Amino acid sequence: MQPSSLPTIFSITEDEIDLNDLVERITLTSTGAAAIFTGMVRGETKRGDEHQTEYLEYEAYIPMAEEKMKQVADEIRARWDAIEGIAIVQRIGKLYPKTPTVLIACTAAHRDTGVFEAARYGIDRLKEIVPIWKKEVSPSGEFWVEGEYMPKAGE
Repeated sequence: MQPSSLPTIFSITEDEIDLNDLVERITLTSTGAAAIFTGMVRGETKRGDEHQTEYLEYEAYIPMAEEKMKQVADEIRARWDAIEGIAIVQRIGKLYPKTPTVLIACTAAHRDTGVFEAARYGIDRLKEIVPIWKKEVSPSGEFWVEGEYMPKAGE
């Protein structure tokens, strides 16, 4: 199958992420493996600067964010030719602890085809290049969470 005919989903949404629906939409009759990463809102952070979180507020410039998500999917396909389906979904809005905020899912015929690595690459790359902003609200105040990405020419 040509990469352009393989199922690829990328979206920014205010709606709850429906894992079952997304996996169904990126599964082919040849699919035997799905690797899924879901990021969640933590109510407690115990690593580094320990603190409580009441909620997170996510914002995005949707047209650019979805274009960059497409870029991430294209990069996954360029690196792992066995990947069949890809879903990249980011929630925006006010999200409380234990709520899924992002989902990256990749499917393939077998588990030993790079499907785990592809999903890991997807979340790491999303954090690097997709314009999504996160404000953390805690009992001690609120602040915008700074990312580490600095765009290079052409990105």
